[in-house]
Amino acid sequence: MKLTKILGLLGLLASILVGLGEYLLHYSPAILESSQDDYEFLKFVSLDNLTTGHFLAVIGLPFYFAGYIHIYRMLKSGNETLARTVLAIGFVAFAVGGIWIGSRASIGNIVHLKDSMNASVYQNLSAHYTDHMEVLVQALRIIIAALSVVFAIAVVKGGTYYKKWMAIFNPIVILLLVFSTLLWAPSLAKHLAPIAMNVTHFILFTLSLYQLNKITKNNTNVK
Repeated sequence: MKLTKILGLLGLLASILVGLGEYLLHYSPAILESSQDDYEFLKFVSLDNLTTGHFLAVIGLPFYFAGYIHIYRMLKSGNETLARTVLAIGFVAFAVGGIWIGSRASIGNIVHLKDSMNASVYQNLSAHYTDHMEVLVQALRIIIAALSVVFAIAVVKGGTYYKKWMAIFNPIVILLLVFSTLLWAPSLAKHLAPIAMNVTHFILFTLSLYQLNKITKNNTNVK
């Protein structure tokens, strides 16, 4: 239980560090009004923020793997195969996510240099980035959706350390709730949307640790 808690806290730390890093990499007051397709919103992010955000995200990202080992340990008493599947997909998700987040400072710098380079060169660099890096975001969302389905099935089957209601709070559902703020709370969304995946996992790990703490307290009371 102690190791499982430590791993969960490391996952929580990852969501905070990578979230702070991604916020610095992406946020500006003009983020909702700027074009997302051609990365123009990045011209409003300072070069200092791009650098600081890059290193915070890179430092924090490995702790996500510890977080998914935590989730595996919370699930494995129910069905080992499903738990291992969640673990494997989680590792793939954050390997892909790590490659993407590590590229953001570079595209940001290219955007800042736009006015000093030939337009066709800029378009070529932008298109290359879209085809090789931005496509990873779409892949990541599909991977997280697959992970969420397996996670929900594992929880519903029972025997895990989670209450069955935890199946509702799988990553893709939380992610959709975070993005829904664009419709009903745009002033909040401009802060949450740039770091949506990290907000999602902050909530996921918080709920997981909450349930682990309840189990630990119950076991202590029984003793």
